[in-house]
Amino acid sequence: MSKLNIEAVHQENKKKDAFDFRAGDTVTVNVKIMEKTADGKVKSRIQPFKGVVIQRKGTGVSTSVTVRKISSGIGVERIFQMHSPLIDSIITDTHGSVRQARIFYMRNLRGKAARITERRIHAPAAAQPEAAPATEAVEKEA
Repeated sequence: MSKLNIEAVHQENKKKDAFDFRAGDTVTVNVKIMEKTADGKVKSRIQPFKGVVIQRKGTGVSTSVTVRKISSGIGVERIFQMHSPLIDSIITDTHGSVRQARIFYMRNLRGKAARITERRIHAPAAAQPEAAPATEAVEKEA
């Protein structure tokens, strides 16, 4: 295949959603699960996988994310291809404050030591109320 054909396929399969999370964030990945019933029909359902993002890797269509959760006292990690048709949505629950882009050290931590502090997201300046109307009201009274 030529380079143009490969790029066209990549753009065709790329999701339009902007994935706004990074390592340390708690996300819920909704995965489509295909099941076969007893009578041979194929049913699909959406199964959530909620955990902490350990790493993001790759660029473009080949971007993947590793999510880790604790299930029944056992650590479970899954690697998701972000532009896969099996990924229904990725929802960011909380933003975590970590200093590294790959937090593999979380695998060795247990209990309270495995907690991640929440990162505060600052509101943009346009969302904050402006001080100009208040000063105009004071000038009108005088």
